[in-house]
Amino acid sequence: MLRSATGLPFDDIRNLIAQMPGPDMAARAAAAARQGQLVKPPGALGRLEEIAIHIAGWQGREIPQVNRPTVAVFAATHGVAGRGVSPYPSDVTKQMVATFTAGKAAVNQICGVFGAGLRVFDLALDLPTPDIVEHDALTEAECAATMAFGMEALAGEPDLLCLGEMGIGNTTVAAAIFHGLYGGQAGDWVGPGTGATGEVLERKIEAVRAAVARAKGHLDDPLEVLRKLGGREVAAMAGAILAARLQRVPVVLDGYVVTAAAAVLKALDPGALDHCLAGHVSAEPAHRAVLERLGLRPLLDLDMRLGEGSGAALSIGIIKSALACHGGMATFAEAGVAEA
Repeated sequence: MLRSATGLPFDDIRNLIAQMPGPDMAARAAAAARQGQLVKPPGALGRLEEIAIHIAGWQGREIPQVNRPTVAVFAATHGVAGRGVSPYPSDVTKQMVATFTAGKAAVNQICGVFGAGLRVFDLALDLPTPDIVEHDALTEAECAATMAFGMEALAGEPDLLCLGEMGIGNTTVAAAIFHGLYGGQAGDWVGPGTGATGEVLERKIEAVRAAVARAKGHLDDPLEVLRKLGGREVAAMAGAILAARLQRVPVVLDGYVVTAAAAVLKALDPGALDHCLAGHVSAEPAHRAVLERLGLRPLLDLDMRLGEGSGAALSIGIIKSALACHGGMATFAEAGVAEA
C-alpha cells in the first residue's frame, strides 16, 4: 500500500481509491461493434451481450476471455455472535472452513463444474472481533491492514474474481453496516441469515440497533462504519474489490455480506463498483434493496442464501457462456448471412 503524508492508515486507502482506473472505452466500443455484427438480431442475447462488453472494457480487449476464474472465500469470527444472534454456534465457522479445505462444501462442487479455483482465507478464526454492541470491531490500523490482506486474493492473477464469505454472526455485522450507511430502522436491514427466527431474530435486531447507536457521530465516514461495525472478512473483501479495480480485474459479488463490503467502497466513491457484477440476489430480505442502492442488477435469482461464494461461483457459467458467444459466433459477413 502507499504511504500517505499523514501516515494514517485510512489515508492510504483513500489514496488508492483516488487512483482507481476506469475501463478501456476503446475496447468497450470495439466489443459493442462486434456484438452488432454477430449472426443474431440486435440485442437478441440480452444481458449476455452486456456482460461481454463489460468484461471487454475491464480486460482491455475486444474479445475477452475468462480462463482463470477464482472464488475467494474469507472466513472470520464475531464477538456479537455471543449475543445469540444466530441459531448456530461460532464453532461452525471453523468447521465449514475445514469442509472447504476437504473439498466437500457446495462451493467446491460449483467451482469444479466451471473450472474455477477456490482460495479460502482464515482471518484469525480463534480470535473473534469484539462485540460491536460494546466495542469497535477493529482499530484503524487493524482495519487497513485487513483490507491490505484481502488484496492478496489477486496474488494468483485471476482474470475474474468471485467473492464469498463464511462467519457465524456476519449477517448481523452486515446489517449494522447497511443501517449505519443508509439509515432507516434496524429491522429494515435484519433478516434470518442462517435461520434466525423468533427471539433469536429479535436479539439480532436489537444488537444491530444498539451497535449503530454506539457508533453515532462517526457514520458520515464509510471507513469508520466499516471498522466500528464490520468484521475482518468484510474489511478483507473491501480490500479485494479495491485491489481488483486497481488491476482492472472484473469482480463478481456474492450475497448480503459481500455487498456490505462493496457498499463501503460505493459510499467512498460512486464509481468504485463499476468493475463489479452481482452474481445473484439472495433470499435475505434486504439484499434486493441493497443491490438497488448499489446500482447492480443480479445475474441470478434462485432463492439461495448459503453464502460461501456459491451464487457468485454459479454465475461463472453465465459469464463464460456470454464470452463464448461473443468470441465464437460468426459475423454476418463470415457466415454469408444477409443482414436485416
